[in-house]
Amino acid sequence: MYDKLVQIALLFDFYGQLLTEKQIEIVDMYYNNDLSLGEISEQKGISRQGVYDTLKRAEKTLYQYEEKLGLVDRFLKQKQNMQKTIEMLDELIKEKEFDKHNMKEKLKEIKEYIYNIS
Repeated sequence: MYDKLVQIALLFDFYGQLLTEKQIEIVDMYYNNDLSLGEISEQKGISRQGVYDTLKRAEKTLYQYEEKLGLVDRFLKQKQNMQKTIEMLDELIKEKEFDKHNMKEKLKEIKEYIYNIS
């Protein structure tokens, strides 16, 4: 369940403004404000089933946007490459002795990770 919450939160951050106003409100209330379907239906004056249907339709739309555009996937890969680059630079900084050939290879590897970030 936690994975889905994080996944929807990321998708909503990237694509939320492409949803209808009603979908934005319901997704926000359900995932960000942690309200139940019953609480949302009470506040919005619609049936619990209506809230559920709107929520599922919004989730499906968010997944479709990601499938077509891939912005979240690209963001996560960039974040991962950035972290790996930082780790490699930290390793270089910590080295006591510098072997010129080894240094050159590590710098090439770091360059490749930086290239993959963009």
